Amino acid sequence: MKKEINIFEFPFNLGLTKKEHETEPGVRKLPDWLRKHNFHAKLHPKNILRLNGPDYAMDFDEETQVKNPDRIIEYAQKQSDLILKNYDKSTLNVIIGGDCSILIGTAIALKKLGNFGLFYLDGHTDYIPPELSSSGGVAGMDLAIVSGMGHQKLTNIRGLRPYFIEENIFCVGNAETDDEDYVNQVINSSVHYYDLESLRKNGFSKTAEDFLKMVQQKGLDGFFIHFDVDVLNDQIMPAVDSRTEDGIDYNNLREILTPLIENDQCFGIEITILDPDYDKQGVYTKAFVENLTQIIKK
Repeated sequence: MKKEINIFEFPFNLGLTKKEHETEPGVRKLPDWLRKHNFHAKLHPKNILRLNGPDYAMDFDEETQVKNPDRIIEYAQKQSDLILKNYDKSTLNVIIGGDCSILIGTAIALKKLGNFGLFYLDGHTDYIPPELSSSGGVAGMDLAIVSGMGHQKLTNIRGLRPYFIEENIFCVGNAETDDEDYVNQVINSSVHYYDLESLRKNGFSKTAEDFLKMVQQKGLDGFFIHFDVDVLNDQIMPAVDSRTEDGIDYNNLREILTPLIENDQCFGIEITILDPDYDKQGVYTKAFVENLTQIIKK
């Protein structure tokens, strides 16, 4: 990994619905938690930039049928502006959430820069309309929103809809395959979809290479990696908002991410959903930091 690194911290949790025992989702603590466990120090970033999030709320909006849309939109625009002001082509941008709704702000920035691909590595598809969401949390619909599905207040910020074209998206790693209505949304789209079983059959490095071939063949301006840590097997990463028993291991992760991050067209990677409140001793975080920093710095 020869590029310099910028770290962007987006401690934002308004895309999640808190559990009954929670005061608020703990994912907003992730940037400070990773710093405490030497993630930043191991990457030796050129710059560290931060946009603090607003106070937590669960305000359901009848018009959009989601929670907290106005604050999510406001934050996404500020996030986009911060990225555009501070990126350059010689850097790899490592973006730390926060919940998955931070993808919206990055997507707006990338749409302003050109036509980008998205490698969406996640234990869920997050590709559903609001009417299929039991929680109304935008973090469970972010892939749909960035590809144009949902209310225009969220999908057409600054008149940029869609932020990513469906044909330029790989959705990889979904382990929640029992709900037919849920899965059919992405199957019936133009998104390239590999659930966990399909990913294993196709091969981890091959799936990444297939994505890179698409980026090259379509002449895209670059691509971005979304990495929700709930794609990892529950035995190595249970500290997430929505746990699934199955998932990939760190060797699989290395096979997937290495060719992507080493590619010159990689704009960056975002890390979401690791909740420090569910890893009080840092046992899972320490292994996570060790493995991911090795992949990024290779």
